[in-house]
Amino acid sequence: MVKVEEFQQFGKEQIEAATQSAAVFSKGTQAIALAVTDYAKKSFEDTSKLFEKLAATKSFDKAVEVQTEFAKSSYETFVAEATKLGELYADLAKEAYKPFEGYFSKLNIPSARS
Repeated sequence: MVKVEEFQQFGKEQIEAATQSAAVFSKGTQAIALAVTDYAKKSFEDTSKLFEKLAATKSFDKAVEVQTEFAKSSYETFVAEATKLGELYADLAKEAYKPFEGYFSKLNIPSARS
């Protein structure tokens, strides 16, 4: 039989875990938003530089070379940023879950790691 005090303590622990998780989630989403904003800004700047270079080219071959370099650089940057964002999301999920680990073990509910 569950005592009222135990039930109250359990509820308090749930609220504390949810509060901690929300704080971690907020911080993590801010980091992700900042990373996306930085990438968008850099992408815009790089595209502007591309058009400047293309406007300055005197031959079709040079324009193709400039465009090819841009495409390669853009792809590499995209892959790096996608990897970085994937890691940020994974870290966010792990950190937001941590406050609940003890909660699940008390309930004998298998955690996501089991």
